[in-house]
Amino acid sequence: MGIAERRERERLAIRTKILDAARVLFAAEGYEAVTMRRIADAIEYSPTAIYLHFRDKERLILELCREDSMALAKAFQRIAKEPNPVHRLRAIGVSYVEFGLEHPNHYRLMFMTRHRLEADDLAELGHGNPEKDGYAFLIATLEDAIANGKLKPEIDDPHLIAQVFWAGVHGIVSLHLAKAGDPWVQWRPVHGTATVLIDTLLSGLTAEHRSDA
Repeated sequence: MGIAERRERERLAIRTKILDAARVLFAAEGYEAVTMRRIADAIEYSPTAIYLHFRDKERLILELCREDSMALAKAFQRIAKEPNPVHRLRAIGVSYVEFGLEHPNHYRLMFMTRHRLEADDLAELGHGNPEKDGYAFLIATLEDAIANGKLKPEIDDPHLIAQVFWAGVHGIVSLHLAKAGDPWVQWRPVHGTATVLIDTLLSGLTAEHRSDA
């Protein structure tokens, strides 16, 4: 390995370390409370080292959003070839829940932490592109289902249904992350709960849906 290659690997390793630490801190303490110095202290680097990789906190959160959004979009793309949009919609719900459970810090930052993105940031994050934007992929799936008569005739607003569907699966994941193990409730296995929720939602959207499809 040459010197230049080794330095690039070291640079990327430090950058990943910064992003991982920032993700945990933003999710735990909130965007406004976390400073660049706080992130530097967490990984035992100087603030100057952080600024060599990210010019400010806004750029850092943008990169985290880009990486985490792409990770979720990548999980969705594995089911993009499913021809039946109703089956695809069910797979989206399952995949979303699995992503949240497998990547709790990513999930908390993406969907449970308030942070500000400017309008100009949306293009960089692939806004509206189903290959990069999980919400756009969900909308495209619902538009496909509506256009092909897979949903009930009165259902004609893909954004409304997308937000209802999202709210449902988000509730499952966020409740699990916040309250799992709380002895106040006799919790049922989260995957089983998610399956019942997704199948119930789909049953209300279309008469064709079957949980074993």
